[in-house]
Parts: sequence; C-alpha cells; structure tokens
Amino acid sequence: MNLYRSEVKVAVVGKDGRTSAIKRLLESSPLVNGPVREASSGRGPQSVQETIAALRHDPPDFVVPGPEEPLARGIVDELRSQLGVPCIGPTRSLARLESSKSFTRKLLAAHKIHGNPEHRIFESIDGVEEYLLHLGDFVIKPDGLTGGKGVKVSGEHLHSAWEGVEYCRELLSQPAAKVVVEEKLDGEEFSLQSFCDGSHVKHMVVVQDHKRAYDGDTGPNTGGMGSYTCADHLLPFIDASDLEAAKRTNELVAQALLDETGEKYKGILFGGFMATANGVKLLEYNARFGDPEALNVLSILETDLCEIFRAILDERLDEVDVHFRECATVCRYVVPSGYPTKPVCGVVRNIPAETNNLKVYLAAVDEKADGIWMTGSRAVALVGIGSDLAEANAVVEAKAASMGGDVFYRKDIGTPALIQRRIDHMRKLRPYAFVSRGSTQRL
Repeated sequence: MNLYRSEVKVAVVGKDGRTSAIKRLLESSPLVNGPVREASSGRGPQSVQETIAALRHDPPDFVVPGPEEPLARGIVDELRSQLGVPCIGPTRSLARLESSKSFTRKLLAAHKIHGNPEHRIFESIDGVEEYLLHLGDFVIKPDGLTGGKGVKVSGEHLHSAWEGVEYCRELLSQPAAKVVVEEKLDGEEFSLQSFCDGSHVKHMVVVQDHKRAYDGDTGPNTGGMGSYTCADHLLPFIDASDLEAAKRTNELVAQALLDETGEKYKGILFGGFMATANGVKLLEYNARFGDPEALNVLSILETDLCEIFRAILDERLDEVDVHFRECATVCRYVVPSGYPTKPVCGVVRNIPAETNNLKVYLAAVDEKADGIWMTGSRAVALVGIGSDLAEANAVVEAKAASMGGDVFYRKDIGTPALIQRRIDHMRKLRPYAFVSRGSTQRL
C-alpha cells in the first residue's frame, strides 16, 4: 500500500460513538479518498474474519479498529498477513496490555515503572484468603476483557474477605483463568491517551470519565456516561506533576513493550490513572481510544487525524505537531431508560443539529425508515465546546434536555458541584501539597 500518494482509502472497525468520531475526522481530511468504510461492528468471535471478508476485494490503505475485542483477537496480525493492510492498533501480543491485566502488572514490575499498586496474581485459590486479609481493602480483577464490568471492590461489591474468596473461586473456575488482586486505592481517576508509533509518543488532552450510571456517582458501572476536559488541558484536582507522571508512564510503557516483545506499538496508548496521596498510580491500560474520552479530544483536535495516523504507520510521529484547541469540552451520553441492566430499546427523538460548539455522535443505534432506534447501549453522545466548562456545560445541557424518547443522561458531569467534590477530596488526601490552580475561575 502506498500511504503517501495524495489520497488514501481508509476503513474503520466498530459501531459506537468513538468510531463515529474517528470516521468523521478522517472523512473531513483532504488526504482521504471518499467515504471511510465501516468493515464490521468489531464484536463477536467472527468479527476478525468478517472484517477480512468485507475488505478482501478492495483493500484499504489502512484500517482503524475502534473497540478492544478485535485487537485482542488479532485483527492487526490477520489483516497484515492475509491482506497486507496495516492498522492503527497493536498486534495481538502487544494488545495484551489491555487483554491481560497480569501481563501489564508484570510489565511495569519487570521494568521498574512507577505506579504499580501492591498486587498479586493468582492462578489458583491457594493463598487468596491470606492475601485479602493482608490487604484489608482490596480490588479483584479478572485477567481478561470484561467490558469494564468485571472488577469488584471491597466495601462496594464485596463486603468481606470470604466474599472476595468466593468471587475469585468463581473466576478461577474458568479454563486457564488468572485473577489479579490489588490494594484498594484512594484518590481521583483521570485518563491520558497518547498517540504512539513505536518510537515516539505524542500526548492528547487529559480527560476525566464517569462510569457510574446516575448523578452523584451512584448506580451500576457502565461503559462511561460522559467525560470532560478543561481549557488549560489539565484538570482541577491534579497538578502539573501528576500529568507529567502519567505522560512519563505512557512513554516508559511504550519502550518496555518493545524491549519485552521486540515489536513496536503502533496505535493509541490509553492509561487509566489515579492521583493519590502517594503519587500517581496506574489502574489499567487500554490499547485503543477510550469511549467517551475520544469524543472530547477528537472534537478539539486541530491536526489532521489522517496525517497523524500516516505518521504512526511510518514511525515519523515526531515530525507531526499534534495540536488541540484551548477549549473546554463536556461529553454526555444519552442512553436508553433502564441502561445498563434493562435498557428500553425505543426510538430516540429530537436529535440536535450540530453547531460550531456542539458535536453529535451516533453510537448504539439503528437508523430505520421510521426513526433512529436504540439498540440497548449508549445511544447518542453530545459534546459541548466552550471557552470554559460553564459554557461547554450550558451548550450540552440545553441540547440533551431537548431530546425526546425513553432516554436519560447524567446531568452532573462537568458541573461545578461535582468537580468541587474532586478538589475537596484531593485536598484532604494532600493537605500540604495540593494547590488549586484557580479552579473556580475555570469551572
């Protein structure tokens, strides 16, 4: 494939808000020839072969896998070996950064990368109870992919060491299963996504996601109800040293993967971090764009995304100036009533038109003759853009409130009250170190 002719053909894998944002930016690039093809949904055990079948007779110049599942199933390896098509994403071996939590913990430990919480990896139930009692407060994680819904935390999902043992026993009953048991951390979470070409890393804007379904961080965990970024490209509850620590971790992990596997990581490094009283800790890695985090950063990306992707494939990312607008963003997902446990798959109505300061991304919907039908997951993402969070919030709230159908959304994402809770929490954890950087002006 010639990536350096005047125009290239591109395909994406996935059907969600994140993939919609990627597709839209690529189609707006003068470097892309025609519409970006959607090769498959990326879900299910046959997704890799479905993608290859869809692209075999007219292979694109490169493919962008959106969700984690096809990466874990080796879509990058198969497209390269069967069609000679490169991907913006890691090989199956490198995608273990997300698909195997034990791999990631061992990687950080072996390369002495800061941020590993205390943990142990178990392949049998032997020693689990003793370790849970040693930790006191703990987190139990299945080793493989669980869609963000397999992690259980003491005091929240598990109320005794005995319940923790029984959950580990359940997980370890599966063939070749592993369980990662970690200390329970106290702090505030944030996400840092970085472009990586195997030799160079360019960082995106730091984001905070909201996993809980309902206002006030209550209700069941979801794929993410929304997220926000600030105009200064920081967050009100962390300082510059926290962000630098996260950036350094992503850079060191990229090098560690090369040292460990001999392969260069080409794609998105997405670290989920927590700012604690004892510095920044790594919660997990994802091997692709986040959803909703991608919607915030891609909505304000000023550099041509296709040029970034071509630079990743050619290992010349250091030559590209990756730039984001100095604006605040607030993303809110409009979801079916009953989501995530018993979603009502009806029609979503009054989807707003886009403006200069509002982006609209269709996600888990089917567009039919009689309307846009929800399919059970997060349906429509709205991203408000403003000079500060107050302006971005006003934009997205007005449009979300105007939508009809059997839907709901979180109203508190990016609001002063919720962010102040984050700030107060970090001040309590770091009474002598935390300094608010004029956060009230930025809310």
